[in-house]
Amino acid sequence: MSNQDISQSAFQGSGNENSLWHYVQSLSPETITHLSQPESKEVFGIIERNITGLLGNMPQDDFEVEINTNRESLGRLLASAMMSGYFLRNAEQRMSFEQSLIGIQMDS
Repeated sequence: MSNQDISQSAFQGSGNENSLWHYVQSLSPETITHLSQPESKEVFGIIERNITGLLGNMPQDDFEVEINTNRESLGRLLASAMMSGYFLRNAEQRMSFEQSLIGIQMDS
C-alpha cells in the first residue's frame, strides 16, 4: 500500500469526505503552500502555543524532549492543528472585515 493509498483511505467513508479528498488532490502545490501559511505572526503564534500545549511544554534547555506516538495519534494531532488554523484564519478574516466596515461607517 503506497503513502497515497494510506492517505486516501483516511478520507474514505461518506461521499462528502471522498469529494473533499479529491478536491484537495486537485489543488496545485502553490495553492496548498499559500493555504498552509498563516497571514499574520499572531495566528502563527497562537497555533504554535496550541501545539506546544498539546505536546507538553517542557523547557528544552533543561530536558532532552522526545515524543513518541503512533500514526493514528499523530494524524489526530495534525487534524487538530489544521482545524485550529482554519478557525483562526476565519476569525482573522472576520476581524479584518469588521474593522473595514467600522472604518467605512466612520467615514460616512
